[in-house]
Amino acid sequence: MIPAAKPIIGEDERKAVDAVLASGMVAQGPEVKAFEEEFAAHFTPGYACVAVNSGTSGLHLGLLAAGIGPGDEVIVPSFTFAATGNAVALTGATPVFADIEPDYFCLDPESVRASVTDRTKAIMPVHLYGHPADMPALQAVAEDHGLMVFEDAAQAHGASLDKQQVGTFGTFGMFSLYPTKNMTSGEGGMVSCATEEIARKVRLLRNQGMERQYANELVGLNNRMTDIHAAIGRVQLTKVDDWTSERRANAAFMDANLQGVTTPPVADGAVHVYHQYTIRIPGSTGPERDRVVTALREEHQVGSGVYYPIPNHRLASLAPYAPGLELPETERAAAEVISLPVHPSLSQEDLDRIVTAVNTVVKAGA
Repeated sequence: MIPAAKPIIGEDERKAVDAVLASGMVAQGPEVKAFEEEFAAHFTPGYACVAVNSGTSGLHLGLLAAGIGPGDEVIVPSFTFAATGNAVALTGATPVFADIEPDYFCLDPESVRASVTDRTKAIMPVHLYGHPADMPALQAVAEDHGLMVFEDAAQAHGASLDKQQVGTFGTFGMFSLYPTKNMTSGEGGMVSCATEEIARKVRLLRNQGMERQYANELVGLNNRMTDIHAAIGRVQLTKVDDWTSERRANAAFMDANLQGVTTPPVADGAVHVYHQYTIRIPGSTGPERDRVVTALREEHQVGSGVYYPIPNHRLASLAPYAPGLELPETERAAAEVISLPVHPSLSQEDLDRIVTAVNTVVKAGA
C-alpha cells in the first residue's frame, strides 16, 4: 500500500530526543527558544515566533492575543479542517463561513466582502493544501472595513505569494507541526507574530498567564511545547526545504501525466508547497468520488484522502453558527476533491503506480 501521507522520522531526530532526555530539561526550555528563533528566521522574516503544543492552540491563543472574544465575528472558510472555526468559537466569538474560489480552494474575497457585518473584527484565510490565499485582495477588503487579518498557515510551511512568505501578512499566522505536515515536531504549532505585543501575549497565554513564575498577569492556559518536541522540530527544519522540492517535483510529474481529472493550478506569483496534491473529479457527486477512492485503495493499493468531505457549515458542531447558509463552491469542492500522495518518501515506481491507478480508475468510471 502506498500511504496517503507519511511522517519522516529518522536517526537524526532520535539522537536529538535522546540528547534532551539526557539533559534532564524536558519541559519548555532552551530547545524551544532555539526552535522559535530558527523557525522565524527560516519562514517568517520580521515576525517573531512562539511555539505551542498544537496548531489549534496556536490559532486559539493568537485570536485571544488579538483581542477576539464574545460578540465578535471572524470570517473563515468552511472548506477546511474544523480547527479553524473551532478556534474562533473557543474564544466566544462567532465563526462566519464564506465561500472559496474554485481554482485554489482558498477564501473568495468577494464572498468575504459580502459576509462583513458591523460585528466583524477579522478575516482568517486558510492557505489550504499549501497554496497561498489571495492575500492582496483579502487585505483590501480588510482595509476597506477596518478589519484585522489572521493566517491559518497550518499546511503551508514555505509557501509564498509575490515573494512574501505566508505567516507574514497579518497580525498573526499559525503553522501546524502535526506528524503528517510538511515538517513535524511530533505534535505542536508555531505562531508568527507581527508585533512584540502580540508575541508577549501569546507567550503569557501559553504559560498560565505568567512570564515569571507565580507572577500571573492574566488568565492563561497550559499550551507549552516541550523541549523533546522542539528538538525534533529543529532537526526537521534543516530538511524541510529539500522535502518541499521533492513534493513540488512529484506534483509536476502528476500534472504532466494524470488524465481525466483537474490537476491543481498555481496562481501567478505563488509558491505552492503541496502539503496535499488535490485533484478534482469534475462533475462528480460525493458517492461517485468515494468510489474512486475505494477503487484506488482496494484494486491498486494506492492510498488517498478526501479533505474535506463535510464542509464546516454542515458539521453538527459548527452548523448552529450558519443556519441555512449556502456555499456553492465549497459544496462542489467537497464532492469532487481527492488528495493523492506526493510526499518525499515516494519512489519513481510509486509515482508511476499512482498515475496508472488514477488514470485507470477514472477512465473506467467515465
